Amino acid sequence: MGKYTEAEPLFKRALCIREKVLGPDHPDVATVLNNLALLYEIQGKYTEADSLYKRSLDIRVKALGPDHPNVAIILENYAVLLRNMNRKDEASKLEARAKSIRDKHAEGRK
Repeated sequence: MGKYTEAEPLFKRALCIREKVLGPDHPDVATVLNNLALLYEIQGKYTEADSLYKRSLDIRVKALGPDHPNVAIILENYAVLLRNMNRKDEASKLEARAKSIRDKHAEGRK
C-alpha cells in the first residue's frame, strides 16, 4: 500500500518488544530485522538495510545453524540489496551459499 513511513515505527516497536520478551538473539528478532531491512531497502536506505541484514543473518546462523533454510531466506534478501548497491561479487557469494543450502535440503526430501 506504500505506507512506509507508517510501517517503520510499527516494525521498530515489534523489534523492541521481541528483544525484551525473547532476547536479542531469538530467531523471531531476526525475522523482524529482516522485514525492517526490506522496508529500508524499498525506501532506498541501503546503509540501514545492510546493517539489519547482517544482524539478522548473524542471529539466524547462531540460533538455527549455518545450513538452515531460514538462513537462505536472509542470504537471498541480502543479496538483492547488495546487487542494488553494485556489490555484485558479494551478492553472488551470498546467492551461491543460499543455493547450496536449498539444494542440500531438497536432496534430503528425495
